[in-house]
Amino acid sequence: MTASTFSRFAVLLPLALGACTTTETAVTATAPTDPGGWLMSSGKQPTKAEFTALAATCEEMGGAVEPCFTNLGLKRAQ
Repeated sequence: MTASTFSRFAVLLPLALGACTTTETAVTATAPTDPGGWLMSSGKQPTKAEFTALAATCEEMGGAVEPCFTNLGLKRAQ
């Protein structure tokens, strides 16, 4: 490996890692954090931990959050 090739690699590696970090941060920021407007299928409001786990699952699946919550058994409180 020559010095020129090594210096190119040294410049590109931090840029690639920075791009990955930015993408992950953007996805995490879109998750709803308040379980206040949702009810589980039992009729009880989910705990903060349960709601966070369901929101993370929906983020992993991608797409809109509300239909995903419905598919996972949550419904809007009335």
